[in-house]
Amino acid sequence: MSFPAPGCAPVAPEIPVIDRAFAAPPVGVLLFNMGGPGTLADVEPFLVNLFSDRDIIELPMGALLQPVVARIIAKARGNGVRRNYASIGGGSPQLRLTRAQAMALNDHLDRQTGRRHIVEVAMRYWQPDTETALQRLASEGVSRLVTLTLYPHYSRATTGSSRREFERVVAQPKWRGRFEVDHVEAYPDHPLYLEAMADNVRRALAGFPAHRRDKVTILFSAHGLPKKFIDEGDPYVEHTHRTVQGILDRLAVPNPHTIAFQSRTGPVTWIGPGTEDVLRDLGRQGVKEVLMVPVSFVSDHIETLYEVDQLFKEDAIRSGIVDYRRSEALNTHPLYIEALAELVSRQLVTT
Repeated sequence: MSFPAPGCAPVAPEIPVIDRAFAAPPVGVLLFNMGGPGTLADVEPFLVNLFSDRDIIELPMGALLQPVVARIIAKARGNGVRRNYASIGGGSPQLRLTRAQAMALNDHLDRQTGRRHIVEVAMRYWQPDTETALQRLASEGVSRLVTLTLYPHYSRATTGSSRREFERVVAQPKWRGRFEVDHVEAYPDHPLYLEAMADNVRRALAGFPAHRRDKVTILFSAHGLPKKFIDEGDPYVEHTHRTVQGILDRLAVPNPHTIAFQSRTGPVTWIGPGTEDVLRDLGRQGVKEVLMVPVSFVSDHIETLYEVDQLFKEDAIRSGIVDYRRSEALNTHPLYIEALAELVSRQLVTT
């Protein structure tokens, strides 16, 4: 330990750069996701929230009566949807997986920048909702905030709906002017996101017998959307095709491939073709091996664990497909977390 020379003023010890950075107010990151019922008892209230959103579906009788009609639909569909969730363990794992993504992103950003971050989750149709997330961010002293969608492909029904809910909440008097905000609304061709997707597909293909591997049909399955949205300018389909092409460019394999759309419900015209229809067509063509790639889902939930792993598998087997597999969802794939961190950092650097 050293002391100042006689007659010299004491010199304050220099604070390491990382300590000064961590002493500054933390940067907030708010992850947008859909949410899902955590228990079977949550199914009906979750469905009410979902069907009350006119960004997804405009139910008859207008906006004022939509919540009433939504409750009727939720009651009618409740038993069937509960059975579906029961088959995947009794509830959606999406919140658990999204929180794992948030923790991984938080750690990555802190290590990468030497500054403290607070990453929170805002589920559109379940808890924690946007209001709860903002309360947590404010309690940590956050004033600089980046919203980051977990839907890589923009649609007004997904990221658009979450963004509008965020704007509604943040416009309340108690939040007005509280946060400086930037938004990440899509990343269909981010290189690290594409490489993470391609990595999962490569590893899934490697599991097929070597002598048949090149014959496996790769079926990219994205979430469906009412055709009306696309006709009105929604970029979702174009974004999805950009992602698929980016994955294929990185794979550079000779396998046949196609794209389809799943989770199509309700009395409206949906974008197509439907995933179940494509599987039946492949069976009629004599295809025996199929690798499903859920291309618009970044974590496992009802669409992957029930629809892809159970319903579509039954369709495939009935159609004569004998080897049906799925590539893993991204979840906390390191390259995906790195992609999210880069998207956040880009906003902070450019603003």
